[in-house]
Amino acid sequence: MTTIIRGPRPPEVEAWLERRRSAGLDRFDEVWEGRYVAAPDAHVNHGRTQLGLAQLLLSSARRLGVQAAGTFNLGRPDDYRIPDAGLVPRPGEVWHDTALLVVEILSPDDGTFDKLDFYRDHGVRELLVLDWTTRDVRVVDLQGGHADRPASAVLGMTTGEIAEAIDWPPVGD
Repeated sequence: MTTIIRGPRPPEVEAWLERRRSAGLDRFDEVWEGRYVAAPDAHVNHGRTQLGLAQLLLSSARRLGVQAAGTFNLGRPDDYRIPDAGLVPRPGEVWHDTALLVVEILSPDDGTFDKLDFYRDHGVRELLVLDWTTRDVRVVDLQGGHADRPASAVLGMTTGEIAEAIDWPPVGD
C-alpha cells in the first residue's frame, strides 16, 4: 500500500515520523527523489538470511579488495536506498556513490524491483535478490539491461552455488 500526501506534511504525520525516529523504527526508511519512504521492520527470517549471507560476502570482499557491508546508504541524503547488504569500494563512509553488488532480501511491499534503475544509475554491477521463503537466488545484471543471469560475475558463482553457500533459516520458520 502506498500513501501520498501532497503539499506540506500535516503535523500528525510529522509527529508520527518523529515517533518512528525516537523509537528507532526508521532505520530502513529511504528517500526516493525527495520522497520519504517509510519501511516496516522485516520478518525475523529476513535478518537471519542477511546473517546467513555474511560469510559469503566477507570472503568475496577479501578476494576482490573491497568492503562487505550490511545495510548501507547508497546515494546522497536527498535520494538514497538502503540495500540489505553489498560490496562497496571504500569502507567507513556514510554515503556510498556506488557498489559492485547490492543484495535485496524480499519482503512484502519492499519495492525491490522499483530500485533497479536507481542502482543501475549509481553504477552498481549486480543485484542479488534472495527469497528466504523459497531459498531462491536471482542475479540481475544491472548494467546489462536488468537481465537475469545464471551466475554472478562479481562473486564468480552460479545462483545454485550461491544458494548452497547461504546459511538459510530453517524451512517452515
